[in-house]
Amino acid sequence: MKLNKFIIATSAAIALSTQVFAEELKFASFTPPFHTINASVIEKLNADLSAATNGSLTVRGYHGGELGAGPAEQYVRVLQGAADMSWGLPGYTSSQFGKTMIAELPGAIPEDMPGYEALWRAYDKHLSSEFPGTKPLALWTSEPNIFIMRNKVIRTPADLAGLKIRVAGATAAKVASALGATPVQMPASQIYNAMQTGLIDGVITGASTLIDFKLDEVADSLTLGAPLGRLVFYTVLNRRVYDGLSASEKAAVDAASGAGLSKSAEDAWLKTATEALEVARADSANTITNLTDDERAAFTKAVSGVVQSYVKSVNGAATLAAMEGK
Repeated sequence: MKLNKFIIATSAAIALSTQVFAEELKFASFTPPFHTINASVIEKLNADLSAATNGSLTVRGYHGGELGAGPAEQYVRVLQGAADMSWGLPGYTSSQFGKTMIAELPGAIPEDMPGYEALWRAYDKHLSSEFPGTKPLALWTSEPNIFIMRNKVIRTPADLAGLKIRVAGATAAKVASALGATPVQMPASQIYNAMQTGLIDGVITGASTLIDFKLDEVADSLTLGAPLGRLVFYTVLNRRVYDGLSASEKAAVDAASGAGLSKSAEDAWLKTATEALEVARADSANTITNLTDDERAAFTKAVSGVVQSYVKSVNGAATLAAMEGK
């Protein structure tokens, strides 16, 4: 009798333990733990989800390509289930994100307008079809792009003639070509070696990369003020994983994502960029060029046709209007 009661009690305890368990979501990151993405997105998601679910839903970051090498494969990695969530740049697979990439064009989003707000304004009606199989948790943009160069000082479009300039995606490639440079598309993780070995002369990207990818060690010239657009980023969660969560866990994910998480990421990018520029200005080995209004106008004229041409090519007039809040 006592044995039967023990078995029944043990069985009940086992049944109860299988109903209450913690789920850890795997977040794949191709960058090292010190990168801006860690505190602003990965750790924030973990803290917010853990707090909202009493620890039943957490996030663990796998850094430096631990779940698979290759920055361009981040989205596919989530679709295939190698990771539950990840972050990346639409520019690395530009053809998938034709309308999302509008946000990267010079002047498409005014520099004083938060990029994440523009992206979410356009998401439901214009961009959602470009994120199949996933639930976007954050969409945001970088600080304005600048020229980061090695052994070259850029003041006019003519200074770029014949130079090999790394770009992140198709829109930046069109900008570089319009300025007379030869665009070279590659992930940010490859820039350091490419600049160091002379494979490229410089990059069009944000100042945050000086810290996040240590480009301050290989670059010695920065040009600020040219209309070069921004970069767009995403964080996505596998849709099947999201659908498999309990109602309360889904509610926690919904509350922890969207505009709030996107703002956290964008603000962090801007903060990193500001700190990077302060350090760069303090280094006497660097040449920092702030374009005059006339010099900026020359760049604006050179890229004036890029926005209209690209928007037309992706049938994106309504998308651009939505981003602008029109």
